[in-house]
Amino acid sequence: MKAVFSKSYQQQSGFIKQCIENFNSTGKVLAEGRNEIRIFEKDAQQFNIKSFRIPNTVNKIAYKFFRKSKAQRSFEYASILEQKGIGTPAPVAYFENPTSIFFRESFYVCKHLQAHLTFRELVTDPGFPDHENILRAFTRFTYDLHQKNIQFLDHSPGNTLIIKTGTSYEFFLVDLNRMNFKKLDFEERMQNFSRLTPKEEMVKIMADEYSKLIRIPKAEVFERMWFYTEQFQHKFQRKKALKKKLKFWKR
Repeated sequence: MKAVFSKSYQQQSGFIKQCIENFNSTGKVLAEGRNEIRIFEKDAQQFNIKSFRIPNTVNKIAYKFFRKSKAQRSFEYASILEQKGIGTPAPVAYFENPTSIFFRESFYVCKHLQAHLTFRELVTDPGFPDHENILRAFTRFTYDLHQKNIQFLDHSPGNTLIIKTGTSYEFFLVDLNRMNFKKLDFEERMQNFSRLTPKEEMVKIMADEYSKLIRIPKAEVFERMWFYTEQFQHKFQRKKALKKKLKFWKR
């Protein structure tokens, strides 16, 4: 199995390799589903290991010969974010298990970060303490991403961890395998908010804060931000309804 480690974690390579070898029988399960995440601990250090499912036949070939794997992209993108001063759990390593013809399992390893909340709590609980201040701080964080030429394509409620430090907040991106690094125009910046919340009152606050930073009238920022939000929600609900129909016909 191919293994690539960050220089900062070479000393932990033996332990991490053991975790990968025994992934299905050890560690604490943090998330299950399409991919699985487990937490492993040694010497008061916690490591977060994400196991990506074996891809379909087309991607088995694509990841083997033509594209970087999700694990490799996660590791490399995390390293870029660190260099740019953007919060993300520290990248430790990635592993790939190809055959001579096909790509199979892959794993991404990072330091485990215990967050106080994610953006999702702001969406589900409008009465969350200091709700508006967190939302405005998050908007400034997103503006910083854009100014540093980072387009986080999975900028969605569960992919930003939030830690409170005194009276301020720090933000850390996770699920990193889909990113572009380029100068973003106004429309791309507005579209980057589309997945975060269907709540108009939250979008109004983010638009107000972002307009101050980009120096474009609040009404114009809100109009485009809300346009892309509604566009995404329409596609999301249509896809959800289609899945429901397919389940019904499979009965």
